[in-house]
Amino acid sequence: MARNVSFSCFLSGITALGLSSGAVAQGQSEDIEHLEVTGRAQQFYLDTRTKLGTKTDADLLDIPMSAQVLTAQLISDQAARDITDLYRSIAGVSEYSYSGVTFRGFRDDGNVFYDGVRGDPYSGFSVPDLFNVTRVEVLKGPATALYGSGEPGGMINYVTKKPTFNESADVNLTVGNYDLLGISAQATGGLSGTTAYRLGGFYEAQDSFRNNADMENIELAGGLLHDFSDDTRLTTTFDYIVQNLGGHRLRGVPVDDNGNFLVDRSYNANEESDFQDLEAWVVQSQLEHTFSDIFRVNSTLRLMTNERDQAYHESQSWVDVNGDGEANIDDETIRREYRDQHRANDEVSLTTDFVYDFSVAGMDHQLLFGGDWHYLDSDYDYLRARYEADGVGNLNIFELNYGETDPSTYNLTDQNRDGIRRNRQGLYLQDMIQLADKWTLMLGARFDHFDERDKESGYEYGDQDVTFRSGLTFKPTTSMSLYANYSESFNPVDATDQADASVTDLKPVTGDSIEFGVKNEWLDGSIMTTFAVYHISKENLVASNPDYIEGENDDTQSALINFGVVESDGAEFTLVGDITDELSITANYAYNDTIVVDGSSNNTFGEGDRFVNAPRHQAGLWGRYALHSTNSSVALGVNYVGEQISSDAQKVKAFTVFDASWTTKWDNILFSLNVNNVFDKEYAVSGFSQRNGHFPGQPREIIAQIKYDF
Repeated sequence: MARNVSFSCFLSGITALGLSSGAVAQGQSEDIEHLEVTGRAQQFYLDTRTKLGTKTDADLLDIPMSAQVLTAQLISDQAARDITDLYRSIAGVSEYSYSGVTFRGFRDDGNVFYDGVRGDPYSGFSVPDLFNVTRVEVLKGPATALYGSGEPGGMINYVTKKPTFNESADVNLTVGNYDLLGISAQATGGLSGTTAYRLGGFYEAQDSFRNNADMENIELAGGLLHDFSDDTRLTTTFDYIVQNLGGHRLRGVPVDDNGNFLVDRSYNANEESDFQDLEAWVVQSQLEHTFSDIFRVNSTLRLMTNERDQAYHESQSWVDVNGDGEANIDDETIRREYRDQHRANDEVSLTTDFVYDFSVAGMDHQLLFGGDWHYLDSDYDYLRARYEADGVGNLNIFELNYGETDPSTYNLTDQNRDGIRRNRQGLYLQDMIQLADKWTLMLGARFDHFDERDKESGYEYGDQDVTFRSGLTFKPTTSMSLYANYSESFNPVDATDQADASVTDLKPVTGDSIEFGVKNEWLDGSIMTTFAVYHISKENLVASNPDYIEGENDDTQSALINFGVVESDGAEFTLVGDITDELSITANYAYNDTIVVDGSSNNTFGEGDRFVNAPRHQAGLWGRYALHSTNSSVALGVNYVGEQISSDAQKVKAFTVFDASWTTKWDNILFSLNVNNVFDKEYAVSGFSQRNGHFPGQPREIIAQIKYDF
């Protein structure tokens, strides 16, 4: 598919970038020496230091909640190019659809942070790439009391690459099946004794195993770090992203009630002319200042613009082609509608955290207090053509008749969607109290206020809430901790849904969680394990009103209502370790039972039903073994996801997928070969609706990379 960015120009630019790093380094004075202290040396897979969960630098052993850190080495070894490649390494997380995940049984599309701040450049239906990410942090359970509105299952935080005074530069070439071709380059180092830089560029293109689909990703990133003094540091970064996806937005492949694909997994309801294109800019500044040994501040401002254009054919229902009076799979033909959408987001996020260490009555306190502000202004245009009446051709899913319909001739109707304007502010307070040598108490609370406006209808509403969390940690030894926590979630309803509800205002979706766990370090800290059990309750879900009839009772019934209670009970085990100089491993198992405990068969949620795309059992394993004699390493991985159900109660069959990699190094050249889905397993990662089927997993994929370090 034609694209508006020249690959040759991009290649020239990033090659120049890699070569220019040497000139920058040579231009520095040899008399200048800058020592950068970053804490303990990071090993391969085990990194126990994080700010996630407390917003203060802490060891995972001391945090009264379950959290994981996915390191740069793990990302590299798995040849992970986007976040879906890493789900196997996160206990209790599986793929829902597109960028959405199932987190401890609950779908979560928007609880995504970068460097602890809101503002996802891939928001919508795009999957975050990892070129500009140095590690991924995952927090389990509700995080509202510290990070604001969100789902109760957990959150993901991407830690982006920053300038550093340590000189380094590399160029990486990627090739693989499905015509995969990629190239990237990045360089970082000191411009002076007080200023450092980073520049990076990434290009990748690949065809898809799905019909009429391909992808192209481009990213340019960089930044400057300046030390004003030993106490004050300012880091400013930028990120420019282009993602062109042909033949999207991808839906699933039709299945029978037992989860068997009815047609080949390459099936796609979209035409070759369909697309989903994204362009985003991000500028972020982080100011860190230490007032004294006991008082410091960290403030981050994030500005983002995100523009998405998409046009695609959406499956709707079967067509009674054979004239037997019943439209079903026997007719082999599906009716489609065409959607032409444009959305532009402008976002501003500001987060400021103060940390104050003090002692009272013999007890040490670490007090965190701060606030955040998130502003969103979106413009949204939505046009639709429905079925043959508007010129949209039907599709025979067995004898694919692509190319017989022409979007330029469709009768498009404007759906009058103009976007929203959102303003959210929060103030929070957290105290970590050292009660005694072995006991630590965490207390936290947050006040949220928000107001939103639906720009098409002019409907405005606002609300506020206070959420709490608490945690208790007991360390019987320096290598073991037991913890318990209680936390709450709060997620206001989108202004557009409020406008659609019309008759009755929708309450925010709320949740709460109780969790108990034990963490251990083994073999002098070379292995860390976490075992957690939890109970989560979520209520005031937004669902379609079964009593609403469009055009008949609009004045007395809302199209949407708050409805039902869903409970999630589960247990998780995670092991991460650099066990020996040769062996590193990550392993996890999760059991989760997510059930509708208050519902009705007349609605989307029936009482006693399992929740959509919430597998009861999941397990993941990845092990790396170094062969020092040949300066190489081999790795093997396995990902198991148990049976799920779709939104129309069709079975999504359990699957097990195996992966492998081999890496070797000669001088400054690193070569790696990854084979994902070694045995070419045919499976679905999750389910959708009956008319759209299940989302097929990636067939066998071979990825080869050559990296040269300058």
